[in-house]
Amino acid sequence: MKSLRLYGKQDLRYEEADNPVIENTDDVIVKVKAVGICGSDISRYKKLGPYVEGMVFGHEFAGEVTEVGSGVEGIRPGDRVAACPTFYCGECESCKKGELSRCEKLTVIGARHPGAYAEYVKLPAENILPLPDNVDYDTAAMVEPSSVVAHGFYRTSIKPGAEVAIMGCGSIGLLAVQWAKIFGAKKVYAIDIDDAKLEVAKEVGADVLINSMEKPAHEQIMDHTNGSGVDLAVESAGSPITSAQVFALPKKGGEVVFMGIPYADINIERFYFEKIVRSELTVLGSWNAISSPFPGKEWTSSVHYMSTGQINVKPMISHRLQLSEGPETFDNLINRKGSYVKVLFYPELD
Repeated sequence: MKSLRLYGKQDLRYEEADNPVIENTDDVIVKVKAVGICGSDISRYKKLGPYVEGMVFGHEFAGEVTEVGSGVEGIRPGDRVAACPTFYCGECESCKKGELSRCEKLTVIGARHPGAYAEYVKLPAENILPLPDNVDYDTAAMVEPSSVVAHGFYRTSIKPGAEVAIMGCGSIGLLAVQWAKIFGAKKVYAIDIDDAKLEVAKEVGADVLINSMEKPAHEQIMDHTNGSGVDLAVESAGSPITSAQVFALPKKGGEVVFMGIPYADINIERFYFEKIVRSELTVLGSWNAISSPFPGKEWTSSVHYMSTGQINVKPMISHRLQLSEGPETFDNLINRKGSYVKVLFYPELD
């Protein structure tokens, strides 16, 4: 089958890979209909390289079941599905406590197991999520990033009527705008340095758009909140700069949740760091998207709110491409050639 395989830093190749085959009684093979580029894929391509040289890359996908193992019940060939791409060990202390996202051996397909930048992918039946008829493959390919965002919001104490600031309007930030509303936010502030991304944020529900190149974000937030600040600030840019600036957005006693990963050292100016102490902020990290019982309410809730239309990913999709365009697309992304928000590949077009 056609695939994208990562051999090293900035060494992604479009080439043949072996078709997955049923080996275990709970195996499910899915024909990939749509697969998206995750921000973590870009970081691994640009800076980190593969866990396993030559591994089929990618993990955000949806597709159609083509084959199931002998022990699989309730999933049949022809079913439309999304999938949780994550594996947990079930044996470490965190897993035994039901804190699956903290598993010592947490991994996803595309890392140590063949991924979804391919015509077919294999996962255990418990990872498979049936799709309602009104959730199309483009939307369902973003169940995974939506679940990542939901996981972060479930960690907070946000209540209906809250004001929420989203720092960074890439895919995660744009989903965070929508999840903030689902969790009851009365006003959502979207912050970015790119006006085009801010316009998409408005389209998916942001109430106030803030370009932080015009005036520091926290000053604009204070202007809008009578000097108080927001109840919750979400760091979704994954930038060393915004990872410091985000501390100046919440009100006293407010919360910050980190969903972005900077992959760099963060130097925090005294002004921002003191906000943690003087404002008695609660600072939360959020990792992956799974909870107990696996895969967790993040996944079922994502599918539900996609079916109701409260999560609308269509304005976020900037590129729909063939898998063969993968190497060039990743090169464009890291070298900032063109304006990308969410990229989807369609392996069956190759």
